[in-house]
Amino acid sequence: MNTKKILIADDDQDLLLQMELYVKKMGFEVETADSQKEAEEKLNNFNPDLCIFDLMMENKDSGFILSYKSKKKNPEVPVIIISAVTAETGMNFSLETDANHTWMKADLFLEKNVRAEQLHREMNKLMRL
Repeated sequence: MNTKKILIADDDQDLLLQMELYVKKMGFEVETADSQKEAEEKLNNFNPDLCIFDLMMENKDSGFILSYKSKKKNPEVPVIIISAVTAETGMNFSLETDANHTWMKADLFLEKNVRAEQLHREMNKLMRL
C-alpha cells in the first residue's frame, strides 16, 4: 500500500511537533518545515499528497504564499491552511465564497488547535480516502 505523504509547515515548534505526531499516528508519512523558506525548499524536493500550512510565519501571509506555490506546482494536491488569526485579530478568512477561494488557493481553512479527529476526517475527505 502506498503511504500518503503530508507536508506540515508551522513556525510554532510545539504545535509543529504535536501536528507531526498526530499525523504520523494517523498512518501518514510526514515531512515538516518550521518556516516559509524551508517549506518552499521542501515543496521542490518532496512531493506531498497533502499540505498543511500555518498562515502567519515569517510573513503574515506565508500560508497563502505557500498555498499558491504548492498549487502552481501540483494543482491536484490539497492544501489546508491553519491559523489562530481569527482568535487573535477577529479577522475571518473563509473559503465559502468563490472570490476568496480563488485568491487563497487553499482547499480548507481551519482554526489552530483543531482536534486530531477532525483533522483526520478533513484530510481523508480532501485526499478522498
